[in-house]
Amino acid sequence: MSTSDHSTAPAPAPASFSVSVADVELEADDLDPEQIVSGEPVVTGKVLWESADGKQVRGIWQITPGVVTDVEANELFVVVSGRATVEVEGGETLEVGAGSACVLREGDRTTWTVHETLRKAYHISY
Repeated sequence: MSTSDHSTAPAPAPASFSVSVADVELEADDLDPEQIVSGEPVVTGKVLWESADGKQVRGIWQITPGVVTDVEANELFVVVSGRATVEVEGGETLEVGAGSACVLREGDRTTWTVHETLRKAYHISY
């Protein structure tokens, strides 16, 4: 290989890390007003890691009480605190609370009734 040949090395993987999900300071996140069914829910979150191609995201998300609709991504999450009822259109009604692990399928249409401010750690694959 000559010195004029350049190969692009992949970006190094981020260092391993640990955070206290309950204590991470979250940032304001936009909630489309058309998603709000009732109440005045506020969404905050923090992306902890995102793959270079944007196809995987890991982070923390929080929502205050109210009722909202969403179209889901392929997501695994674990609820750290709070409680909600998640109705999946044409599917199950999920009761989630602290300690619940939940999987949502890409394209699921959901209605979230948040009873107590809910905080979750998540992994999304696009």
